[in-house]
Amino acid sequence: MRRALAVAAAALMLTSCAAAPEPAPADPARDLAGKVNADAIFGHLEELNGIAAANRGNRAVGTPGYEATVEYVVGVLRDGGFEVSTPEFEWLKMGDPGKPTLQIGGRSYPVTQASPLAGTPRGGVSGPSLRPRKPAGCAAADYGDVRGALAIVDDTGCSVVVKQNAAVAKGAVGLLVVSAGGTKGLFEPGYYQKLTLPVAVIDRTTDAALRRTTAPVRLTLDAQASVAKSRNVLAQTTTGDTTNVVMAGANLDSAPRSPGINDNGTGVAALLSIAAALGPAPADGNAVRFAFWGSESLGAAGKYVSGLDAGQLDDIAIYLDADMLGSQNAGFFTYDGDQSAATNEAPEGSAGIERTLAGYLNLAGVRPADIPLDSAGDSGPFLTAGVPVGGLTTGSNQRKSAVQARLWGGRAGAAFDPNHGTARDDIENVDHRALSITGPALAFAIGTYAHSIEGVNGVPARDRRHRQG
Repeated sequence: MRRALAVAAAALMLTSCAAAPEPAPADPARDLAGKVNADAIFGHLEELNGIAAANRGNRAVGTPGYEATVEYVVGVLRDGGFEVSTPEFEWLKMGDPGKPTLQIGGRSYPVTQASPLAGTPRGGVSGPSLRPRKPAGCAAADYGDVRGALAIVDDTGCSVVVKQNAAVAKGAVGLLVVSAGGTKGLFEPGYYQKLTLPVAVIDRTTDAALRRTTAPVRLTLDAQASVAKSRNVLAQTTTGDTTNVVMAGANLDSAPRSPGINDNGTGVAALLSIAAALGPAPADGNAVRFAFWGSESLGAAGKYVSGLDAGQLDDIAIYLDADMLGSQNAGFFTYDGDQSAATNEAPEGSAGIERTLAGYLNLAGVRPADIPLDSAGDSGPFLTAGVPVGGLTTGSNQRKSAVQARLWGGRAGAAFDPNHGTARDDIENVDHRALSITGPALAFAIGTYAHSIEGVNGVPARDRRHRQG
């Protein structure tokens, strides 16, 4: 009996030891960075390169190569213990681009068809061009009688869908939106499916021609497209504070005629390596969410952000972007979170993220430079929503200056990535040294904020966030 009790006690002790969580490391950021290396990242790149080779040399969204990429990423994350979701997003798959035009006084002016799902009948639509009393045309009350006319509005005040609905209510047969390129807020999510009226965006020159005539004009919109669906990939740790989510993302697809191994297989592979090193249930701190966006050019990240409510946006403490981390003629750029090279302001906390990344790079032996932080790319929707953002890149098709070549080595006058968007963007043209620096740097930043969002490089606490999607 005594022996049986002793065995049972020993078994209980072993079970207790096995079930006990590992203690958090003294320096979790350094610990995570130390577990990420270029060899592990290259292991994923080899798989992505193989997927491209088996699928006509590319992994572009809407192709079997892209779907195989999604399945690979999902498999790696699930095998690592993560719960993974693959939410769909819609995108326009362009067909015949047509030749959208507006005929004014016998002369044809090129226009932009707002939605290739809403064209004109063969031969176009014609009528007088009339303007509302209020240039924005956001309400039916802004118009007089525009039955059978093409209404002309500016690009301010409301979305193009609201403008269309107001014009339709007063009988317009088409809508012309005058824009100089500043169309923020004009195109709401899913607008192309909400437009039923022929709508064209015109420039100031075309608008001036309209002002010189009272004769009927003819609008022809003949571009064609269909709505396609694709998938993002999301995975989040099962532990950590879910009101302080540290989010890191990379676009998953390649250019149409490229394997896309630097752009952006390197960002994808780095995040997969970091996820494996972090594990699905870290000991403490904040939750970490990894995002693999279906396509940067199709705005997959923006569609994700637009689907979050204010509370879900407030739960995101920071967003880190991983884009082109192994350029062959590498530079070392951090996103300009302190806006030292710009006049506009970034969300509070972005400067601290830049300092965190720059501090690691300096200690790794490379002096970083700023790259503009703007609304382009996957970080743009987070920036616009007010989320502190940061990120790393080793450069694209910009040319390396002589000063940069002295700073980082490589060839002055050549592009940072001379293979960008081409069939040569394969595993043979990724810089191992660059990845050995940028991968751990990204891991360090994720580890830093996963541990704590406070400190000199911290970001606003949850109760100080007031985000807008």
